[in-house]
Amino acid sequence: MTEQATGAPHPQPRPRSGGQPAPEHVTGAQSLIRSLEEVGADTVFGIPGGCILPAYDPLMDSTRVRHVLVRHEQGAGHAAEGYALATGKVGVCMATSGPGATNLVTPIADAHMDSVPLVAITGQVASKAIGTDAFQEADIVGITMPITKHNWLVTDADDIPRVIAEAFHVAATGRPGPVLVDIAKDALQAKTTFSWPPVMDLPGYRPVTKPHAKQIREAAKLVTAAKRPVLYVGGGVLKAGATAELKVLAELTGAPVTTTLMALGAFPDTHPQHLGMPGMHGSVAAVTALQKADLIVALGARFDDRVTGKLDSFAPHAKIVHADIDPAEIGKNRAADVPIVGDAREVIADLVQAVQKEHSEGRHGEAAAPRYAAWWKDLNRWRETYPLGYDQPEDGSLSPQAVIERIGRLAPKDTIFTAGVGQHQMWAAHFVEYDQPATWLNSGGAGTMGYAVPAAMGAKAGQPDRTVWAIDGDGCFQMTNQELTTCALNNIPIKVAIINNGALGMVRQWQTLFYNQRYSNTVLHSGPDDVNPAARGTRVPDFVKLAEAMGCYAIRCEDPADLDKAIEEANSINDRPVVVDFIVHEDAMVWPMVAAGTSNDTIMAARDVRPDFGDNEDD
Repeated sequence: MTEQATGAPHPQPRPRSGGQPAPEHVTGAQSLIRSLEEVGADTVFGIPGGCILPAYDPLMDSTRVRHVLVRHEQGAGHAAEGYALATGKVGVCMATSGPGATNLVTPIADAHMDSVPLVAITGQVASKAIGTDAFQEADIVGITMPITKHNWLVTDADDIPRVIAEAFHVAATGRPGPVLVDIAKDALQAKTTFSWPPVMDLPGYRPVTKPHAKQIREAAKLVTAAKRPVLYVGGGVLKAGATAELKVLAELTGAPVTTTLMALGAFPDTHPQHLGMPGMHGSVAAVTALQKADLIVALGARFDDRVTGKLDSFAPHAKIVHADIDPAEIGKNRAADVPIVGDAREVIADLVQAVQKEHSEGRHGEAAAPRYAAWWKDLNRWRETYPLGYDQPEDGSLSPQAVIERIGRLAPKDTIFTAGVGQHQMWAAHFVEYDQPATWLNSGGAGTMGYAVPAAMGAKAGQPDRTVWAIDGDGCFQMTNQELTTCALNNIPIKVAIINNGALGMVRQWQTLFYNQRYSNTVLHSGPDDVNPAARGTRVPDFVKLAEAMGCYAIRCEDPADLDKAIEEANSINDRPVVVDFIVHEDAMVWPMVAAGTSNDTIMAARDVRPDFGDNEDD
């Protein structure tokens, strides 16, 4: 369950003779707000509308729940995600029926793909009108069934406390994820009683957290016998709060570590055993280590297509230990030699003990360092020969990689970074160092454009004393930038870096590489010349003017000589949101790269540069 919110104490009902508080006589709407207070929800992102409106009246009187009025329901959902990831608590968003509820579908799907604990509360038409195509009716329970852990339609006010308690429990436990509570308007208006805690009724919901001891022992035997092991770390390690245990395991075994896009910060980027991020745009060393491994220990990862590339050619010589709290993920894409169902923190802690026992009993007497000497010789050669890097533009314009790298270097300690999706996301993954958990928030599984700004808003609302930078592309920024108004009016001073190359950058990169440089509908800053010749050479919109109109401080940076000055100026302003429009070179590309649907063996370190791995890796 989530932590209790801080704030003024809520008046408690008088206890009955048996010592239990007497039920409060309230409306369903009041019961909803009281339930949110009791589960510890301290921040709700939402927009009122007809069917949810009864809940907004008692919300106005709550001293324990802060409501942030967003400008679009998608922003509410992503803000709740950012809040959840930055705080470790359950994020909450609220919307009305029909289009209000359906605007939450994208962030709910995003939270489902990335295992983010989220409770979405929606109003619904009156119970007798359900199914009649009433005004602003949508079957949001049916719509979201495939993208939630569970959802509820509440038509009886008496059920509200129990359902809210269950919703928060389901969202936060096991594999975290989104749930939805749809409440009919007449249930919110009806009279009921409120008492806490309710008795939850969740038959069949019993997530396994403790791993099976036999599977742990088998995994430890494989680890100590391997010559080319890799720890393949996914976002589940962060969700489980298992970063300290992971560091112990890595240093105990001496094995190299790769952290997926969703796991950046789970293991320090600066640690000598860290090879970087695997996958389509992963480091050469990380991608190749997985390909050449004889053992992959997957911890809270799911062997998704962006990591494996062409699945039947992925890690052909590796045995697989796959640990995940969700049994449905094990064997879904790659068969596991040792499947382990359990919470990553408990799995890793038990695995540490089992490996120590193997060492103490001398079953593999050779110490890890000499046993892995040949493996680390290869790994270090790949790491040194093909490091992450970039070229400066020949025309003297800003390099987008340099912009992001300098933002990372100049950011205050414990800064939280969010990103949209595309080139800027990959550059932010590569060129900012993440040594602490919960400092990198992004849309991994769904790849949602428009995630960065509202997620940064939610993160800053949950962690007001920390700097939050949203690294966004000009395409992503134009999807949800209206939430800067929300930030300005609610004292949520985030910082936004627009990596402005005037195009849908990642799509343009694919057009460059795979579509003969035919740039169909990827130019953003101007329309086709034959449609509007007057717009030729102009940038629409002007992001500085747009940001200023929404109450932000705005800066434009085009000259590399001004880069540090612009970033330092942004860092110095903390009384309102700051937007920096970085005009960068349009032809910069993300490297390394594995083309979609191809084998990871075909990784390109840079354009027309295929790594030479030699002949001794399969010894």
